[in-house]
Parts: sequence; structure tokens; C-alpha cells
Amino acid sequence: MPDQPVAAAPRRPLSVVAFGAHPDDDDIKVGGSGALWARRGDRVLFVSVANGDAGHQTQAGGELARRRQAEAAAAGRTLGAEYRVLDHHDGQLEPTLALRNEVIGLIRNARADLVLLPRPWDYHPDHRAVATVVQDAAYMVTVPNVAAFAPHMDKNPVFAYVSDRFTRPVALRPDVAVDITPVADLKVRALHCHTSQMYEWLPYNGGHLDEVPAGEAERLAWLRGRLDEDAGVADRYRSLLTALYGEERGRAVRYAEAFEVCELGRRPEADELRRLFPVGG
Repeated sequence: MPDQPVAAAPRRPLSVVAFGAHPDDDDIKVGGSGALWARRGDRVLFVSVANGDAGHQTQAGGELARRRQAEAAAAGRTLGAEYRVLDHHDGQLEPTLALRNEVIGLIRNARADLVLLPRPWDYHPDHRAVATVVQDAAYMVTVPNVAAFAPHMDKNPVFAYVSDRFTRPVALRPDVAVDITPVADLKVRALHCHTSQMYEWLPYNGGHLDEVPAGEAERLAWLRGRLDEDAGVADRYRSLLTALYGEERGRAVRYAEAFEVCELGRRPEADELRRLFPVGG
């Protein structure tokens, strides 16, 4: 009998954990990639370290925190991700030892392969605090006697920064860019779940609350403009997209999300980087 072809081993689903400071931060920076990970069967956990109880012009406290938690849960369901909101006050985050140990526990319990975080240069003190505390968790997740009740990891996950526009002290230097054009509408739908932010607080804070439409269809069309940032990512890192996807598709990418590997985590080889991020479809 001729030799039978050997079946390829099934791909092990990955565990991806993204940390943001507030409900909606992960959706804005990682929503498209999160949907692509979920589609290929990976586990995606979005974590909001603060409960969002201060970011609104008319609501505050527990009422607002519960509202934002419900919005985050709906957004997670839209993307196929679990969304966890931690109960820390908005605007008051600090990179304390207690918070670091909480983050270590979350990463360990998720058995994370990939951890996403903001860079430590940012306009918002909460964003900077989350960047610091997640960076500080790198390596420590492998130390058995730190946060000892969550079993330590045998090897450090890969940590990667989400994209931003800050250039000082150094601009983002992405190692991978993900074409999210096929799931752009899904990302808009997830952002649409965050009514208190997309249609209330952010427009109020930005001085254009009067531009927000009243109807749902009109709001979705208006919110699509929020993806201008993702279009800017695609344009800025076009050469990286063509290197990853090939010339034809890379030049056709309309929306993208970009990530830079953090040196404090494990440094993946190029082939592992392609497996970790959803760039193959």
C-alpha cells in the first residue's frame, strides 16, 4: 500500500489577553484583531483595569460603572471576546504592587500566549499606569513565589504594545500589522455598544456633541468615521503590510491595527510572530 499522508497536527488555540485602562480602550486599539482571533478559535480576553466611573459629563460613580460594564460585555459578545472590567476607580490608577499582582494573576490564569498593552507614553495617567503595571508583570509571571496562589508560567508570554501617535521619546516601531478590513463593520458594531463613550462622553469632551446623530443607523454611519485612525495605521505602515501580506493585498488594506513587541517579554522569531497574530487569513 502506498504511504498515507501524515495529517498535520491541529493548531492549538492561543490565549490572548489585552489590557486597557477603561472600557472601550481595547475595542479601539484591538477590536479588529480580537474579532479575527476569535474567528479562528483563539481565546480573547479584554481587560479594563478601571471601571470607568468618572468618564462622563452627567453620570458618575456606581451607576456609571455598571453601565460601562454592561456596554463592555455587549461589545465583547459582538467580537467573540470575554470582557472583564476590574473595580478600580477611573482616573485614579497607580502602578502599585497590589495591582501588579492582580495583573499577574489574570495573565497566569488565562495561560496567556500573548499580552497586549499600551505604551507608557500617553496623555492619560490611567493609560500610563496600566502600561507600567503590565510591563512590571512581564517576567514576574514566571516567578513561583510571586502571587503564589496563581500557578506560575513556565515561560514568559510575548508582550506587545498597541499602536498610538505619540513620537516622544520614541515613536511606535511596529513588528506586525494586521489587516482588519474584513471585520471593520464588526469593530464598528462593538464600538457602537459603548453608548456612554462613543455618543456621549467623547463627543462632549471633544466639543462636538451636537454632531452626534439620534438614529441608530445614522449613528453607525457616523461612527464609521472613528475608523479613520485605523486607516491612518494602514497608511503609515504600508510597507510592513506588503511584507506580511504580499504586494497586492498589502496595498489594498484599508484598515489595520499595528503592534510592537515589548522587549520585557519573550522575543518571538518571525514565524512565531506570524502564528501569534491573525495575519494568515
